[in-house]
Amino acid sequence: MYQQRRETCSEQCRQPLVRPALISFYWVVAIGLLLTAPAVAQTPPPDPPPIDCPGAISLAERAELRRQLQRHARVLEAQSAALNIVAKLVGPSVVYIEADIPPADGPLYGQQRVIEEAGSGVVIEWKGKQYVLTNRHVVRNASPSAIRINLAGGRRIQPKKVLADANSDVAVLVVEASNLVAAPLGDSDKVEVGDFVLAIGNPFGLTRSVTFGIISAKGRRDLRLGNAEVGLQDFLQTDAAINGGNSGGPLVNLRGEIIGINTAIASNSTFNEGVGFSVPINMFMAVARQLIETGKVTRAFLGVNLNSKFGPAMAAELGLPRVIGAHVTGITSGSPAEAAKLQVGDVILSFGGMPVEDDAHLVNLVSLTEIGKKVELVVFRERRPITVSVEVGDRSKFEP
Repeated sequence: MYQQRRETCSEQCRQPLVRPALISFYWVVAIGLLLTAPAVAQTPPPDPPPIDCPGAISLAERAELRRQLQRHARVLEAQSAALNIVAKLVGPSVVYIEADIPPADGPLYGQQRVIEEAGSGVVIEWKGKQYVLTNRHVVRNASPSAIRINLAGGRRIQPKKVLADANSDVAVLVVEASNLVAAPLGDSDKVEVGDFVLAIGNPFGLTRSVTFGIISAKGRRDLRLGNAEVGLQDFLQTDAAINGGNSGGPLVNLRGEIIGINTAIASNSTFNEGVGFSVPINMFMAVARQLIETGKVTRAFLGVNLNSKFGPAMAAELGLPRVIGAHVTGITSGSPAEAAKLQVGDVILSFGGMPVEDDAHLVNLVSLTEIGKKVELVVFRERRPITVSVEVGDRSKFEP
C-alpha cells in the first residue's frame, strides 16, 4: 500500500516536466493558424440608443415652433413699430430744462442748499402760440434769465416769462423761438387703466429717454410728495419708468398725444420702483390756460365742509349701499352752497355729471370749474337722491 502510493506520487511528480513543452507546441500551432488564415471583415458595434434630454424636440416640432414664432412676432413687431413712430414724433418736442434756484427755495441737504435743478418739459401750441409745459418744482421761483431750455436740435433758449401755480405744480414757460416742434394734446378723461403709455424725458441728464408701460391706476390723491405742497391732486399712476430728471416731461399715448405731465415717484430709494405719477393733461391745461390768459389762477368755491372720515358704517347708517360721495358736515355762510340750500348731512354723489368718489375728488372738481358756472349736483338726503343746482363762486372772495 505504501509502495503504490510512492509510485503514484512518482508519476505525478514527473508530469510537470512534460506539460510545459506540450503547451508551447500548442501556442506555436495556434499562432501559425492565425497568421495563415484569410482576413475576416469585422462588423462595427451598433450605435448606443439616443438619450432623451428634458425638453428635447424633434426637427419637425422645431420647424412648427419656428412658424408659430414668425406669426406671433409680426404682431409684436407691429406694436414695436407704433412705439418707434411715437418716439420719433414726440421726441423733438421734449426739452431739457436747467434752472438756478434761489438758495432760499432750494431743498436743504446737510449744511448746503441745492440751487441747481434739472428736469424736462414739452412744447405745445395754444391759440397759435407755443409754450413749454413743465412742473413748477423744476423752475420754482427762478427768474427767466436763470432758466436754460435745451431743445432737441441742440439749441439753447431762455423763456421770456415764467407762469406758475404751486398748488397744482403747474408751470408754463413763455418762449419765442423759430422752428419749435409742438406735441398734440390728448384727452386724459378718456384714459383707462391698462392703456399703453410712454414716458419721455431726461432722467439723470440722459436726454430724450423713452420708457414704456401702462396706466396702473387713476385718481391717486392725498400723496405726500416730499417738501412739495401740491394740494390739487388727481394723479395718473404708471409703471413706465420715471426717475430724477423726468419731472415735467410728457406721458403720451400710442397716438402720440400728451395725456399727462410726469411729476413724482413713490420710492424708498429715490429711484424708480415702478410707481410713477403724472398730472392728467386736462387738469394741467385747466390751470395752464388761466396762467396764459390771465397770468394767475382763480378757483371756484362751493362752501361746504367735508367729512374726511366718512366710512362704511356711516354710509350704511345713511342708507347708502357703499362708501361713495362726499359727506357734508358744515355750510359756509353766504356761500353758493347756502344759496343752493345744501344741508349738513347731505352726501354729494355727483358734480356736473361726474360721480364723486370722495371729499378730495369733490375739491378737485370744484377747483377746476369755471367761476360763475351753474352746476347740477346729485345729493343723497333722507335716504333718497335729489338734484340741486348751484352757481359756484370765486374762492378768493371767501378766503380770509
